[in-house]
Amino acid sequence: MIRLHHIAQARSFRTLWLLEEMGLKFEVVRHSFFDGSLRDPKYISISPVGRVPALEIDDRILFESGAITEYLCASRPTTGLGRNPGDTDWVDWLEWLHFAETIGQHLANLTQQHIALFEDHMRSPVVMKLEARRLYKTLEVVEKTVAKHDYLLGSGFCAVDTSVGYGVLIAQKFVPFAELPALQRYLDRFSARPAFQRAMEKDGTPEIYTKGFYGPADV
Repeated sequence: MIRLHHIAQARSFRTLWLLEEMGLKFEVVRHSFFDGSLRDPKYISISPVGRVPALEIDDRILFESGAITEYLCASRPTTGLGRNPGDTDWVDWLEWLHFAETIGQHLANLTQQHIALFEDHMRSPVVMKLEARRLYKTLEVVEKTVAKHDYLLGSGFCAVDTSVGYGVLIAQKFVPFAELPALQRYLDRFSARPAFQRAMEKDGTPEIYTKGFYGPADV
């Protein structure tokens, strides 16, 4: 049994979507950022820093989303969603896998400012503007790539699209896509994938991003 520990809209959606793309059978164990369940000793024994995703698979537990992606692709190579040394686009695959974390860091900072800090006096409009601009710069990199072909690699959709694609999905909460037309088409393209739609159905009720857009003027 494959068991995914998941919170709706969180980074664990990367793994949820990837599992759907791979056509694997799995169980979703739902958690919340707001009910204290991530600090429960039982969950800490699964994910030492109390975060998602955590994936129980093949008699072990993985708790880092990038490592989960690499492990799933390496251990289930017939899905065709990974790339291997010797493949012409293996280095590009690795680059995008880790670039997803760059996007994720800016998303995390913006989420903290807009959502995790409950009191207005704790928040900084300056930090919000800086992080939104930094996020926009990362999205420009994706924009230039998907303007040339449908997905991040010229060889077609693969696991790194689930990692970067999640970042794009959440980034629209903080950055307008009006000047990023290729990025918007990329978002529309992967959103139409049946596996993405199945993942969205399993994602759960939104509890993190409850507004359509978050800008500094919201403070």
